[in-house]
Amino acid sequence: MIDAVVHGAGEVVVGPDAVHEDAAVAVADGRVVAVGPTDEVTREYPPENAVAAVDAAGRAVIPGFVDSHTHGVFAGDRSDEFAAKLRGKTYREILAEGGGILRTVRAVRGAGDERLLGNLLAHLDTMLAHGTTTVEVKSGYGLDAETELRLLEAVAAADDRHPVDVVATFMGAHAVPEDRDADEYTDEVVDDQLPAVAEQGIAEFCDVFCEEGVFSVEQSRRVLEAGAEYGLTPKVHAEELAHIGGSQLAADVGAASADHLLHATEADAAALAEAGVTPVLLPGTAFALGADYADPAQFAEAGATVAVASDFNPNCHSQSMAMAVALACVGMGMAPRDALDAATRGGAAALNRADGTGTLRAGAPADLIVLDAPSHVHVPYSFGVNRVATVLKDGAVVHDADGLAVPGPEVTQ
Repeated sequence: MIDAVVHGAGEVVVGPDAVHEDAAVAVADGRVVAVGPTDEVTREYPPENAVAAVDAAGRAVIPGFVDSHTHGVFAGDRSDEFAAKLRGKTYREILAEGGGILRTVRAVRGAGDERLLGNLLAHLDTMLAHGTTTVEVKSGYGLDAETELRLLEAVAAADDRHPVDVVATFMGAHAVPEDRDADEYTDEVVDDQLPAVAEQGIAEFCDVFCEEGVFSVEQSRRVLEAGAEYGLTPKVHAEELAHIGGSQLAADVGAASADHLLHATEADAAALAEAGVTPVLLPGTAFALGADYADPAQFAEAGATVAVASDFNPNCHSQSMAMAVALACVGMGMAPRDALDAATRGGAAALNRADGTGTLRAGAPADLIVLDAPSHVHVPYSFGVNRVATVLKDGAVVHDADGLAVPGPEVTQ
């Protein structure tokens, strides 16, 4: 039985180098089995024989968004800090006054497990409605072994319950607790938290906030190398607020990605590209901070596969990858097609997904979006408006705002 046939699309964006017009996508066993002209695909895979037939009616079909950088499991509200930044307070000043990450840590430690999971599931509902089909979620608002494990348990439970694929990253080295110095807390992450995380077996990646006044390059290296010994692939928050060498560290340890990179140099871009590290750019963070944007051109010119992600967190409160794409275009000068590729195939690269995730080529997971628009350009063009009509995850319709999906014979009673 065919899982789904999406037909009559004005365009289907397969990947960075292929767009089909008047096109269709056929899905079997959760994978794309055919993509091309509607008459050819539907001749071999008739929509009436599919579990779900989706008449795209001249609309654009694109891969599901792969959001490769979020801090989506948390408690509490920091909207007042957004207002404080507009009055001139800096991120570091807010952090020094007990706000920022440390404020969220206090809220998380006081929240029950069901609340943490419920919050994350609600965020995933919003992400899915805006077209995200795979998302990375970091811990890092616990800053002690017990709470970090609780956060990762919430991520695993959400992955079990929700259609969106949720990828877990351990980030105990997200900030330094108020009662510790950085060296002392680095020891705790390495000696206490990482063994417990490895035994738990949920996290796939290990991340660190390599930043001036947080974790130095040397401290970050200790955390990432220790994590690698436990089988956790490194990731690095690098060059966000200042340039201290986080990009080179990411290259040295063979990280999956280096993220933020607002202060990265051409030499950093070359090092990342040579090491096969994906640069993950987070224009929403620059927008929220009122900071200069990262430069995607220097990474592309160096030969790297660029990713764009939302950085959804209490300090960058946007679950919309379409908004990230719009900011990538307007704030960072990316062409719409390149920004879309960075938010799909690029995100998959940042998560070491090499199975075609982020594309709609034959054999890839059938994660796709039907837009309420004739072209993928409407993703950034219609900024502030959700153009997602229908979402398929592994070939199943998981969101259908416009009622485009028609059940086939196997689901009709």
